[in-house]
Amino acid sequence: MVALVIVALLHVVIGYALITGLALQVVKAIVKPLETVNVKEEAPPPDEPPPPPPKDVEIPPYVPPPEVSIQSEAPPTITTQTTVPAPQPPVFAPPAPPAPPAPAPTAAPTPATPKGRGNSFSDDDFPDASRRAEESGTTRVSYVVAPDGRVTECQVTQSSGFPRLDEATCNIIKRRFRFNPATRDGKPVAETKTQPVRWKLTDAR
Repeated sequence: MVALVIVALLHVVIGYALITGLALQVVKAIVKPLETVNVKEEAPPPDEPPPPPPKDVEIPPYVPPPEVSIQSEAPPTITTQTTVPAPQPPVFAPPAPPAPPAPAPTAAPTPATPKGRGNSFSDDDFPDASRRAEESGTTRVSYVVAPDGRVTECQVTQSSGFPRLDEATCNIIKRRFRFNPATRDGKPVAETKTQPVRWKLTDAR
């Protein structure tokens, strides 16, 4: 509202000034008659005198610098000595030994086998004292068949319960039994056998 009031007052003042000629007086007072002034041209400055010619400068003659020789020591000479090995006499390898002969084929081992019909017991082998006492039982023995086929050793491994029967068993085997000996690599060897012998009375005398 204040700005509107101020604008309105300015319009009123300007209108009044136009009417009364105030504006014309103000223009007259501002515009004044122009004054002319004569400006004198200044004279150009006098020419400067030329500079004096340069004086001759004596240049001394060129004297080369003295030659300076520097002696450098030569590098030391390195000598290498190579030792050539003396030639060795040729070495001759001894001939390889001959291969051993191949082993002869070995024969399979064979066990001892009964020879003839005497390797058995009968009622006639029963001891008389054991028969009268009616002793019976089974005696198990172990015996050795020698390379010649005979029985050399005999021992009771299981008793029948009667010493007479056990003793008679080993005595008959050592005295009567014969074998084809066992072989190994084709040669006769000793062999151990085990055998049970059953003592039983079949008839009474």
